[in-house]
Amino acid sequence: MSTAALPPPGLIHQGVRLLTVADVAVMPRTLPSGDVDYELHDGRLVVMAPPGAGHGRRQAKFSRYLMTEGEEKGHGEAFAEVGVLLRRSPDHLVGTDAAFVAADQLPTRTSPEGYLLTVPALVVEVRSKNDTQPEIDTKATDYLTAGARLVWVADPYARTVTAYQPGTAPVVLAATDTLTALSVIPGFAVLVGDLLPA
Repeated sequence: MSTAALPPPGLIHQGVRLLTVADVAVMPRTLPSGDVDYELHDGRLVVMAPPGAGHGRRQAKFSRYLMTEGEEKGHGEAFAEVGVLLRRSPDHLVGTDAAFVAADQLPTRTSPEGYLLTVPALVVEVRSKNDTQPEIDTKATDYLTAGARLVWVADPYARTVTAYQPGTAPVVLAATDTLTALSVIPGFAVLVGDLLPA
């Protein structure tokens, strides 16, 4: 067999083989123990359980508002849970809970595996009960560094949304505050409490 037919060896970092998005694309979504989702953190595989019902409902609310207030009004394209490739070599693939690609970013670019290469202008993360604040801050920083203009981290337990933007301190909005996305979706305005009902 010709070695030209063999895939190139993966990157090796500190004795660990780093994976690529092509590797993730062919991994099974169902294991004997149940369904799984995957992310790549700089080439290292992270196996996660699929979102639970409550988490999925919150994702759906954000996605619906991004669709009706953003996409349907011609401001870009809305996405529900979607994989975004933030950087390559090693690959850093994350799954957003919702996202919005602004009109000035269209057409959206995707990898051969179907993941977004266009970093959405707006990214939504719904906090899980096990997420620590340093993990949340790191994820928001990763999105902003890759080119996102606005990151919303929704905390359903505190009923708050923290808005992260480049070069400014995060802003925490309570249930009675109005969430806007003026830098991405003109005219977008919704009460945090409508997105995160009690």
